Amino acid sequence: MTLSSGRPVLGMGSPPPSGQQGGAPAWTGLVPLVLLFVLFYFVLLRPQQKKAKEHAAMLKTVKPGDRIITNGGLIAVVITVKDKTLNVRSADAKLEITKAAVAEITERGGVSGES
Repeated sequence: MTLSSGRPVLGMGSPPPSGQQGGAPAWTGLVPLVLLFVLFYFVLLRPQQKKAKEHAAMLKTVKPGDRIITNGGLIAVVITVKDKTLNVRSADAKLEITKAAVAEITERGGVSGES
């Protein structure tokens, strides 16, 4: 047989006898999708949620005198803590930053008397 014969080769099988289904149940196509979603949740979403909770807990414990590093790389000492912002001192500059900008607390310190 040559490719130019023009006759379709595929699909020449006999049709299934009447009364019988020609495949698997429809729900079996959803199983791989559900397994993929479960894998996606445990590999990507759950660790991200856990990290966000740890970061929120860390932000609640920030107090004056702590040495912090911001997401931008600024190393500073906390002067005062407000609801959503921190006043910090870095070298000779005093800045006000949002609490969300704090990446980590490097040193815990007592209340400093400097302003």
